Amino acid sequence: MPKYIPYDLNQDAMVVINFADQLQANTFEHALAYLIDERINLSRFDASVRNDEGEGGRPAYDPAIMLKIILFAYSKGITSSREIEWSCRTNIIFKALSCDSMPHFTSIASFVRNHGDAIEDLFSQIVLVCEQEGLIGRDLFAIDGCKLSSNASKEWSGTFKELEAKREKIRRLIEYHKQDDAQNTDTTRREDRRIQRTQQKIDTLNRAFDKIDQFVKTQSPRKGQGKQGKEVKSNITDNESAKMKTSKGVIQGYNGIATVDQKHQVIVDAQAFGASQEQHTLKPIITNLKKRFNALGITDDTLKDGVVITADTGFANDGNYAFLKEEGINAYIPDNQFRQRDPKFFEQKGKYGKRHQDKIKGQRGVIPASEFTLDAEQKTCVCPQMNTMWLHNETTLASGNTKLSFEGKLTDCRQCPRKHECMRNPSSADTRTGHGRQVSFTINNGRSATDWMKRRVDSDEGRQIYGHRMSVVEPVFGNITVNKRLNRFSLRGNEKVNTQWKLYCLVHNIEKIMNYGKVA
Repeated sequence: MPKYIPYDLNQDAMVVINFADQLQANTFEHALAYLIDERINLSRFDASVRNDEGEGGRPAYDPAIMLKIILFAYSKGITSSREIEWSCRTNIIFKALSCDSMPHFTSIASFVRNHGDAIEDLFSQIVLVCEQEGLIGRDLFAIDGCKLSSNASKEWSGTFKELEAKREKIRRLIEYHKQDDAQNTDTTRREDRRIQRTQQKIDTLNRAFDKIDQFVKTQSPRKGQGKQGKEVKSNITDNESAKMKTSKGVIQGYNGIATVDQKHQVIVDAQAFGASQEQHTLKPIITNLKKRFNALGITDDTLKDGVVITADTGFANDGNYAFLKEEGINAYIPDNQFRQRDPKFFEQKGKYGKRHQDKIKGQRGVIPASEFTLDAEQKTCVCPQMNTMWLHNETTLASGNTKLSFEGKLTDCRQCPRKHECMRNPSSADTRTGHGRQVSFTINNGRSATDWMKRRVDSDEGRQIYGHRMSVVEPVFGNITVNKRLNRFSLRGNEKVNTQWKLYCLVHNIEKIMNYGKVA
């Protein structure tokens, strides 16, 4: 038989190494160490350290060391502070980045939790490095959101009325278990085990009851972002997160918004919001983007330089269009009827059928508003059965257009032979308190900000420009969520989640500097 040198993985060895030699060129860890040591000013982190000479206190970990191990851990999809500590003790790259410091996991968690402002400043400095390296073209910025789960369960969400109902249900369950336990007096060992399990259930229910009761008594109902300020679902664990619909179902989470430059897909602005709707985020995003570029000395007003702003229909509403028009921003944000007006999609409905045929929600399709006859001048409406409807609401939208809402007379809808194909809930027409068919129309005066945007996105140039949006921003989210394995936020609260989102965007930008910039 041939002879081979034996080997054994399960052995210890004392090896003399140089930490600098472990950070090989053209690697993320090398670029990370170079940027933090040579290109970044970390003085903003000094404000949280109060152990100057004469004041006492032990030395703190250098923020350069903490940033290196945290950002490198995030690049590997590691967010757990305990796992980062373990890596600093066992992984040679972590040892090299930390210079064998091995900070405790509580120090790591505290660093991320308490340095939001300093990390925001660090993000701006990395954007400036990208600008200095020529990685930002400032020709087109694409804005989009990435909805991710938070460190909170959606089972603890609900309006205050729903939470109070859940609290009452738990109270009844506690009483039931207590009564059932009192009725059983058998003292056998088997019965003792049953009593123990019952007591465990009661203790669990008591904790849940106390948790809901404390929240309802000390907190106020959460209001939505709309003008009416309707109540939205609160969450007992993290009340700044929100329930969100995604392609993979409903989650309790945050929406990480990124503004991405077209040239090398550098993220120039990153913010996280605890709301499923994106319309209210556009204005603060654009305002913050202008403020950042101005503070860094890149340009006084980058949006006045002709840079194109693109975003999907989630950011579209009359108020945003009015803001963009007033500010003279070169934006292309289509409304939700954009595809229907595109000649290239005229045959799509007939070929593939109506998309999402209401089967997801188990709802039936109804007669569309287009089959109702509207007289805009007289402000009257007639249903397909030639019954006159009554105008029950007239409002002026932010765009300046007028919205007319009509409702069918209950007596007409109750006897209508087509009520089952016209109304989503035909049984409501058979009750005195029900409503007839409701339908709304928007009267377009042709001079609103919405019409201004429609003309822009419907033009040949607009469709071509908007076509670049997905290729700019979607690969960024793919890199962060798939390659960097960010599938949920591990922190709670909008401010802390915003910091964690910026850290992941920092990792993405440092990779861009490594691949396209100059790293000594």
